[in-house]
Amino acid sequence: MVAFGKKLKERSIQEWQGYYINYKLMKKKVNQYGRQLQGGNLERRQVLKDFSKMLDNQIEKVALFMLEQQGILASRLQRLRESHDALQEEPEISHIAYLKEGYRAVGQDLLKLLFFVEMNAIGVRKILKKFDKRFGYRFTNYYVKTRANHPYSELQQVYKHVGLGAVVGAVSRNLHELQNNQGSYLSIYDQPVLPLQDPVVDSIKAAVDRLTHSTNFLNFMAQHAFIMQQELPSPQDEEEAVEEDRRYHFMSLLLNLVNTFLYMVNTYIIVPTADDYSMSLGAAATVCGVVIGAMAVAQLFSSVYFSAWSNKSYFKPLIFSSIVLFIGNLLYALAFDFNSIAVLLIGRLFCGLGSARAVNRRYISDCVPLKIRMQASAGFVSASALGMACGPALAGLLQTRFKIYKLTFNQNTLPGWVMAVAWLMYLVWLAISFRELALEPEESHSTSKDSNNSAVQDGNLESGIKQPLLITSEEIDEDDSEEASEESRAPVNSIGAAYRLLTPSVKVQLLIYFMLKYAMEILLSESSVITTYYFGWSTSSVAIFLACLGLTVLPVNIVIGSYISNMFEDRQILLVSEIMVCVGILFSFNVLVPYTVPQYVCSGLIMFVSAEVLEGVNLSLLSRVMSSRLSRGTYNGGLLSTEAGTIARVIADVTITVAGYFGRDMLLNVTLLPSLVTCVVSIVATCFTYNSLY
Repeated sequence: MVAFGKKLKERSIQEWQGYYINYKLMKKKVNQYGRQLQGGNLERRQVLKDFSKMLDNQIEKVALFMLEQQGILASRLQRLRESHDALQEEPEISHIAYLKEGYRAVGQDLLKLLFFVEMNAIGVRKILKKFDKRFGYRFTNYYVKTRANHPYSELQQVYKHVGLGAVVGAVSRNLHELQNNQGSYLSIYDQPVLPLQDPVVDSIKAAVDRLTHSTNFLNFMAQHAFIMQQELPSPQDEEEAVEEDRRYHFMSLLLNLVNTFLYMVNTYIIVPTADDYSMSLGAAATVCGVVIGAMAVAQLFSSVYFSAWSNKSYFKPLIFSSIVLFIGNLLYALAFDFNSIAVLLIGRLFCGLGSARAVNRRYISDCVPLKIRMQASAGFVSASALGMACGPALAGLLQTRFKIYKLTFNQNTLPGWVMAVAWLMYLVWLAISFRELALEPEESHSTSKDSNNSAVQDGNLESGIKQPLLITSEEIDEDDSEEASEESRAPVNSIGAAYRLLTPSVKVQLLIYFMLKYAMEILLSESSVITTYYFGWSTSSVAIFLACLGLTVLPVNIVIGSYISNMFEDRQILLVSEIMVCVGILFSFNVLVPYTVPQYVCSGLIMFVSAEVLEGVNLSLLSRVMSSRLSRGTYNGGLLSTEAGTIARVIADVTITVAGYFGRDMLLNVTLLPSLVTCVVSIVATCFTYNSLY
């Protein structure tokens, strides 16, 4: 990975060199401040004042140049507009071609300006991050709060590209108008078949989406997949694009998504009947928490080895996953005839050991061309959501009982039999149709000595956040410094090393992810026990309720991705969603008045929908604040978030079983209390780190 300072120098537009932020100068000043502070030659307050002034000057230089370039583009567009108006009176084909080329030329220069803005926006974010790591964690909070919200904010020019929207709109609208109206000046025989969008318009839209972190539905859906993209844009040359297309295999991608879908069906198909199955084997109804959670326990380990395995192969892990899931479901189904709760739990453990979601994510990240990676990521999330809805719905349909020889088929065992058959069919399809792709050699791991040095660096880095001004002048930021060793920029090689890279804002985002997964698991896993006790619901009723919850995922994301995220910042949506989850939890408690179906359904809906919204925004922010070293390798950001969510599910399911000892009448309140406490803590933590999420 090339250091940012070097990337900025290599990829900057030569004639605009003097207008970029001077990242190298600011980085050297940060190191200089460190030496002066340790020598007692400078006060901390003076450092903050000097660095703020220097950063203000750099941002002002960028903002003023942006305004100058916008003015030039606006003048060119005005001249084209005059020619465009004259075209209405004397339409000529040559004139149309001239105008289209003129607008395309403006569009190309607009792309250069958008690229310029993006490079500078990333540079500002990185230098703030570097300063925080070196001197303590409060500067970004102060800087963003005082600058971004000011009515004369130049920082808003860089991050929100104020004024560029009008130029983007003018180029897009006029090119589209010329293209649509071309048939007015030609016969129907001469009119060629044209695409609806000019290529330069598509490029501009993609650049604007990157700059604004994308606010459309597909992007919002794709955020849930947490497939981290390269932060710094690099225009692909033709050879790279051809290579990506050559590696891409649609059927293999489809098999990946089917694996995701089937696994989610497998996870939730037992939820409506797990309590009844437990009781039929002589256990308490609340043991369903352990039965459901056994899959998550095994997933804690499978996520790690599947993540490591995907460095070498995609096909073999998917084959192994299918075989293990087939065996696990077979054992789950046979537990009834064996009359053994142990066989039931072993079956669920096997199912968890077959969780290949790390492989599914990695395949999309490595083998899907960039131009369709967003759609593939959204497909991954949609497959998961559809599986979550189909699992309980399928369980509701399996309401029958019969025997073949000595094997029993009923509402408890049929989920296991159905999923075993599904995985067997998938295994055959996989063996026939999947195409293994040659993986690029993984970056060499550092020697043990280098690893130790890197670990010491990482430890000092974390200490510097907690104990300001303890980092020596020789120590450097692993993401940004051109002098950083190759090992300090390589993927981390252990969970411990990954943890040491987590800043307070990343830890808060992981806490939020833990909280929302915990709350959702409590709601889903205990739904059968709660509804049976309070309302006398049948298995079919529980299945319908859970399926309806799952089906809310797509429409909710359409609303948030298409409308809400266009009007509010991610951090604002994050905080409001947390508060709404808290409201849903509070509304769920059974206090004083009799518990009613409307109360349960409404509170569950509020909690589930808010948690779904929260997940997408949370993972979007997490990818933005997480170290680039965690974007690849075995111990990546995706693995950390998966482990955080899986641990939450395990603790939630154990909580349900333990709470069962207090009696069913206490189960609801006892399990909701930890959810409430965790939610309140996450809201408070978000408020403390709110300005660092800019």
